[in-house]
Amino acid sequence: MCGIAGFFNPDRNYKEEESKWLHVLDEMNHAQRRRGPDGRGTYLNSICGLAHVRLAIIDLMTGQQPLIKKRPERECAIVFNGEIYNMKELKAELLLEGASFQTTSDTEVILEGYMLHGKDYIKKLNGIFAIALWDSASRELTLFRDRLGVKPLFYTLTDNTLVFASEIKGLFAYPGVTPVIDREGLCEIFALGPAKSYGKGVFKDILEVLPGQCLTFHKHFCTKTFYWKLESHPHEDSMEETIQKTAWLLEDSVKKQMLSDIPISTFLSGGVDSSLVTAICAKELKKQGRMLNTFSFDFKDNNKYFQSNSFQPSEDRPFVEQMVSFAKTSHHFLECSNEEQFECLYKAVDARDLPCMADVESSMLYFCSKVTDYNKVTLTGECADEIFGGYPWFHSPEAFKTHAFPWSKSMKPRQALLDDSLIQELRMEEYAHAAYERTILETPALIEDTPEEKRRREISYLNLRWFMVTLLDRMDRTSMYNGLEARVPLADHRIVEYIFNVPWEMKCPNQIVKGLLRHAGEGLLPKEILWRRKSPYPKTYDPAYEKLLATRLKEVLSDSNSPIRPLLDTKKVHVFLDSPSDYGKPWYGQLMAGPQMLAYMLQVNYWLEKYDIRII
Repeated sequence: MCGIAGFFNPDRNYKEEESKWLHVLDEMNHAQRRRGPDGRGTYLNSICGLAHVRLAIIDLMTGQQPLIKKRPERECAIVFNGEIYNMKELKAELLLEGASFQTTSDTEVILEGYMLHGKDYIKKLNGIFAIALWDSASRELTLFRDRLGVKPLFYTLTDNTLVFASEIKGLFAYPGVTPVIDREGLCEIFALGPAKSYGKGVFKDILEVLPGQCLTFHKHFCTKTFYWKLESHPHEDSMEETIQKTAWLLEDSVKKQMLSDIPISTFLSGGVDSSLVTAICAKELKKQGRMLNTFSFDFKDNNKYFQSNSFQPSEDRPFVEQMVSFAKTSHHFLECSNEEQFECLYKAVDARDLPCMADVESSMLYFCSKVTDYNKVTLTGECADEIFGGYPWFHSPEAFKTHAFPWSKSMKPRQALLDDSLIQELRMEEYAHAAYERTILETPALIEDTPEEKRRREISYLNLRWFMVTLLDRMDRTSMYNGLEARVPLADHRIVEYIFNVPWEMKCPNQIVKGLLRHAGEGLLPKEILWRRKSPYPKTYDPAYEKLLATRLKEVLSDSNSPIRPLLDTKKVHVFLDSPSDYGKPWYGQLMAGPQMLAYMLQVNYWLEKYDIRII
């Protein structure tokens, strides 16, 4: 894993001021240095510059980037963030075609494949990636992003120059690219946040390469194509065949994603998703005479305050202990205090460059910082709920009838603290509804789908395009901020393609949530874990944390220079703070309720101030 950045302008000659532009590339690297603490490099020609910071996972000795290959007729250079899990198979094929290799890196496999087969070679890659590739023969710069958007890639156009980076902060290191927010950006923050519209970077004129997209920049224009899109197909496998294929895909994906030249670990919550990943990894490492490191997360003294509810029916620790005993892993129980997760609220904004999932994100950032004391690579159980139908809204009749994002059905909780004039000006309901409708219209469907199955596809597609990407962004930024590579084997595009087309009665047989995944895991886990009712990522229930947030927000509002103050109604805020601690249903997902609203507003204030954002 790494961070990439660069620029391209066919009408300039960067070599005329070589030292200046090499310094700009160094500054872009410096901005993203936390993504790559193990090395950095730059490449500059007359019309293109590439920058790279490295987290060394594969080919520790010769895997430096940018990687440059020269032929008599052309020169190609690449910077790459990600991992190609089928690199060994691809390399074997390329060797038979006459390719030669000077490294053992997956980066060179991509570049050799491109030089032999062109841009279509990207379709052969199984992995997560953001790639920038320069080709002197065509004088083009091409950007690629993986199929599901696991790895980030942002860009902007300024003064006829393309500027790109793994993170938004990398763009701001380029001269003349400054943080500006317009009314659309404010709608992204308040009407959709912590999600954001795919393809948008929230800041004015900052865009995002879409999942599965290829952007090629030429002298006078940009060509945008998709090398992959999710499609609907009739499902012809029997239930038994579906279970068998799902089991094979799951195991194959996990095994592929164990590819590493350094020891791997897993996150283990005691739920079915992370436990399946852990069981497969532990079994494979045992064959090699090695023991798997595992990590679970909780909050200090949470056993004192935890109360079972429909979202979180049980505590994780007893199930973690059972799984550790079963898989025989070397386990580490990590805990986060109120003060630690509060302190990380602002670090999480630094990592994401945007307000994010409040303490749901800050606590993950804290936990990742502790995991890196042991391992630099980890596999997680993320994305199973979006793919296999694990969330309550997949099963709720209300979600079928409500034409809104099912994890954020009402705008009222989001407007509870905002100034009335801002609410009126932003027209938040219209903005969110338009975003929702765009995705509904994109949903791939079959003519033979019943109205109910069509709606299920829509809910599934909404989750893949929005909710899952928000969590993938959380996982990428919180891990990479700490020099940790977090992998998501359940988000293998082959699994997504297959499960998206499995009928609901097979995904949830007998109305068992994620029943297909559980049947596919038969024999891999103890039954108590395999059939455990879903319990999401933990959060603190300590009322002292809520008081900490309230005190800090009052301090912010008492300062007339606080940038968020004109956006909030102070009377509303004080009424909100004086109301009972149960603020009703979550306003985003399952975990973000009243305390997280306070934390989110603190993040917004910090973000506006830290990035010195100009609102227009």
